[in-house]
This record gives sequence, structure tokens and C-alpha cells, in this order.
Amino acid sequence: MKASELRRGTVVSIEGATYMVREVQVQSPSSRSGNTLYKVQFRHVVSRQKLDQTYRSDDQIQVVDFERRPVQLIFRQAEGCTFMDLQDYQQYTLDNDALEAELPYLPDGLEGLHALVSEGQLLGIELPATVDLDIVDCAPALKGASASARTKPATLTTGLVVQVPEYIAPGDRVRVNTETGQYMARA
Repeated sequence: MKASELRRGTVVSIEGATYMVREVQVQSPSSRSGNTLYKVQFRHVVSRQKLDQTYRSDDQIQVVDFERRPVQLIFRQAEGCTFMDLQDYQQYTLDNDALEAELPYLPDGLEGLHALVSEGQLLGIELPATVDLDIVDCAPALKGASASARTKPATLTTGLVVQVPEYIAPGDRVRVNTETGQYMARA
């Protein structure tokens, strides 16, 4: 696979070790002869250590075969989350360190989750594109506030803080983009 095709959640092999892509940043060239660079943040699937690499668009990367299996969040504990495979009812547990990027988007009962499984081992969780969360704390709604006016911070049920329009009130349900962490609309 070319570096330009890497996406979040892709599982690759680097020097014999298995890593999952956590984030990809594209750096466009500033001159005509420059190459587009891809700064990729990986996480080792076993040790959870981070690895940062920079690639050109044509660099080849070895992809690891894995399955995407539908799962459901069963429960959260102080040290991690337990997921159940919806096809064979097998349970997987991941600690909070492995889920640090996903935790703010994991409310109880969330549907549309997929587990990335390779050789019987859970590599990570793939979130849906958007999640609907309830607002637990924010400034009161302002009467007459327009939809394109100023924003205010709102704390959601998972602890995530997003900027929302002024007309949103505590108790409202909002849709959040899991890729960018930004408010999209009322749910």
C-alpha cells in the first residue's frame, strides 16, 4: 500500500512489528519540486508505544490482514472497556490507554462500532463517523441567538468538551464528528 492511501485504523507491519495508524497529517510541498509528505503516528498493537514516521506519497508500506467485526460496548470500568462481538458473542477487553483517542466518543449503548481483529487478538476499535451525545453542562441558552452566531463550550456525557452555538442548552442531544471532535448539529 502506498503511504498516500494510509487512513486512521489501518494496520501495518514495520520491521516485523504490528502497528495501527492513529493519525495522518498531510504536508503539502512549498515548492514545485517538493514532494508531499505524510506524517503518520502509529501505535504498537501490543506494547501501545507510539511511533512517528514520515513518508513520501509513493513509499510502500506493508499492510497486515485483519477482520472488521461488529461489536457492542458492554460496560466500562475504571481500567478499561469490554466489548462483545455481535456475531460469535466473544468478549474483548481493552484498557483505557489503548482507547485514549476513542474514550470521549464511547457512550453506553453506542452502536456501529467495529473491532479490528487479527489472529484472534483485538487490535483496536473503529468508531462510527458521528456519535450523538447529551450535553450535561454549558451556559444557559440565549433567547434570540442565531445559528451562525458565537459559540460556547459544552461538556458532554463522556466528558468531551465541544464548542456549540449559543442557542444549545443543557440536556440537548448533539451530533459530534469522531474524526475532528467538532459539533455538527442537534441530534
